[in-house]
Amino acid sequence: MLDVTVPVTQRLAITEDIYIVSLLGFGHSLHPTCLPSTHHSTSSAYLNMESDYQLPASKLQPLLDPSKTPLVLVACGSFSPVTYLHLRMFEMARDHARFHSNFQVVGGYMSLVNDAYKKPGLAPALHRYEMCRLACEESSDWIMVDPWEARQAEYVRTATVLDHFDYHLNQLLGGVECPATGEKRPVRIVLLAGSDLIQTMSQPGLWSEHDLHHILGQFGCYIIERAESEIDESQLSDSVHSQSPLAMYRNRIYLVPQLVRNDVSSTKVRLFIRKGMSVEYLIPGPVVKYIRQHALYQDELGPSCSTISTPFIQASRSPVLKAVPDSSLPSSFNHTSTLQVPSLTSVNQSLLKSILNPKKKP
Repeated sequence: MLDVTVPVTQRLAITEDIYIVSLLGFGHSLHPTCLPSTHHSTSSAYLNMESDYQLPASKLQPLLDPSKTPLVLVACGSFSPVTYLHLRMFEMARDHARFHSNFQVVGGYMSLVNDAYKKPGLAPALHRYEMCRLACEESSDWIMVDPWEARQAEYVRTATVLDHFDYHLNQLLGGVECPATGEKRPVRIVLLAGSDLIQTMSQPGLWSEHDLHHILGQFGCYIIERAESEIDESQLSDSVHSQSPLAMYRNRIYLVPQLVRNDVSSTKVRLFIRKGMSVEYLIPGPVVKYIRQHALYQDELGPSCSTISTPFIQASRSPVLKAVPDSSLPSSFNHTSTLQVPSLTSVNQSLLKSILNPKKKP
């Protein structure tokens, strides 16, 4: 088990061979040979901006009931593009926490995978960040977008991302205000994910044992049921995997059923865009407009096949977790990603076949 007594700044430097993220359709399983080179150059411009990073905190809410524990939800994923289901998963988790726990949700964060993750259909991190920002800007008073992970030049493990939030929220900010007592209270941080996360965590060898113990033992998970992936509580049962992290920390895994089914996915949205179909009301209006303005997802390879220059994403080896300020995004990149034709295994095959190969009328 990962020694959680190690200082955060040291834990952040720990590396593993395998990095898995499986969040509401963003299931990624990377063999070590798929990992990018660790040799990157760091520009002087980026180094000068490192000290400017601050975790977005303008929407953090005070703890109104001192008898409750303040909770922050963190969702990691591609968000290419962000959909209404991504926003809904935050609301579903908050409702569940309100009615079935002693938590008060005081904030939520989206954390985007960076461009080093070579996934089909992955738009450049700058565009994905901006789309998420637009989606949350006016529609939510508590969900924020953190640019830190998206700015890194190398893959960032889920455990490291959660440590990043723990460090900034509890160490630097000191927690959240509790007006009733006049003091600050430490925040409980949990990972917010889709039910396919449980499936990957239950498969031997996919996740680092250290990471599983750290994620589940130190933080915990809110798992949202997906339409095509029913939650199987037997996976958390002692009788099935008595020594597994899932069984050991089952009391820190909160299963949230979808009361209203929603199976929209980023994969389907990208497909509809490529086919010239409407995606209105599947994704937020400002995101639709942004995609049109920047001609995103027009082909199977995606826009990140082109080379664009900017200091938005550069190599960073600092354990203090620094990045560009949330409010000062540059307008271009200097990172190149090579993408492949996207897999359609995660969506309804018959629907996609009918869209891709429509039958002609006689």
